[in-house]
Amino acid sequence: MAKIFITGSADGLGQLSANALVNQGHDVVLHARNAARGREALKKVEGASHVLTGDLSSMEETKNLADQVNALGVFDAVIHNAGVYQTAAKEIFAINTIAPYLLTCLIQKPKRLVYLSSGMHLQGRANLDSFKTNINRISYSDSKLHVLMLCMAVAHEWTGVYSNAVDPGWVPTRMGGQGAPDDLEKGYETQTWLAVSDDDHAKVNGRYLYHRKEKRHNPEADDVMLRERFLKVCHEVTGIPFPRR
Repeated sequence: MAKIFITGSADGLGQLSANALVNQGHDVVLHARNAARGREALKKVEGASHVLTGDLSSMEETKNLADQVNALGVFDAVIHNAGVYQTAAKEIFAINTIAPYLLTCLIQKPKRLVYLSSGMHLQGRANLDSFKTNINRISYSDSKLHVLMLCMAVAHEWTGVYSNAVDPGWVPTRMGGQGAPDDLEKGYETQTWLAVSDDDHAKVNGRYLYHRKEKRHNPEADDVMLRERFLKVCHEVTGIPFPRR
């Protein structure tokens, strides 16, 4: 039995992943934006052991969430599922870029890290100069490139941790819309597989996967110097340094 924490698991792919992992017999800890959503999440994921709350648009609440996670001990896997799409650039930057950076830095290192990116990251640019000057220029596609850059940085820097990113596809969730064409089940099974499977194909590092298969990704994520700048700017914005090895 693995111990897994999933951000953004009050609905959508996060909730589906949580239910799948609970049904496999794992110890799953949920996350919701606030207490009311947390109570609803526990009703929808029967068998989850805890729900933790924190608004990822707030750096202070995100830091507090990391403290809550650490109070429960070391996890086998953390799935960074939370994300927003059609909202203000400030919120996209806070939730999609800064929150996973902070949680990665502050949560005790798990054995496995899974980050949800998006096929839209291919149109993204690192846009690092905007982090401190004009975050309104940061798009959803940019933020999902940042997620992949963070994943690749962890894979490069941390030994003994499997760090991978997933494109869940365009699936019919509240975010994706009911007309989304991709398979909903396949949309969440890759991250659950990466989090717990003993399959050698799941024990990989620094990969970008779609439906359990490696997929072409934005080459900016492979640029080590660009990733270093990304980590440096995130440190400057948050006050939290990226922990090395």
